[in-house]
Amino acid sequence: MEGGCGVAGGTEGGKKQQQQARPQFGRSLTYHHHQGHRLLPRWRRPQLADEPRARPQAVVLYTTSLRGVRRTFADCSAARAILRGSRVAVDERDVSMDAALRRELQALLAARGRAFSLPQLFIGGRLVGGADEVRQLDESGQLRRLLEGAAGQDPAFVCDACGGVRFVPCPACAGSRKVFDEEEDRALRCGDCNENGLVRCANCSS
Repeated sequence: MEGGCGVAGGTEGGKKQQQQARPQFGRSLTYHHHQGHRLLPRWRRPQLADEPRARPQAVVLYTTSLRGVRRTFADCSAARAILRGSRVAVDERDVSMDAALRRELQALLAARGRAFSLPQLFIGGRLVGGADEVRQLDESGQLRRLLEGAAGQDPAFVCDACGGVRFVPCPACAGSRKVFDEEEDRALRCGDCNENGLVRCANCSS
């Protein structure tokens, strides 16, 4: 009996040693989360926090809506039409509506040794140029390649919030540029809007 107990104890001890020696694997993340324990197609998998997300490259066009200089206005309209025909989303920045946008473009051009002129197109942060460059690139087919990776947009799209103007009256002051400060008991200059009492439309501007 004692010998038998010794053999049984030895067998159990050996099993425990083998179990401890085996590597312990955690559950597969995919196996644990996906229904049916099957790997779902990539477009249906939940994206993990550490997975890189591809961001569409921004297409920014600086223009003016003022008709004071006919050639400039015509060039802005031509560049806008070409981009609209390319079916890409464009962040149009009208420098005549906001002095800060004008200063922004002046700084960008000065950093590249370029004189101020309109329109100016930037794709993915890279300066493409004015109306003549946009026309030439469009005619040669190179513009389409530069726009690869940009977000698409229907050419007939019109923003419901601003009607395509890209600006709306400031919600803080209703476009008056003045807000009442109760502590000082007087009206102060609104700090949320530009010199025209406007803010950029949040629905169609970035």
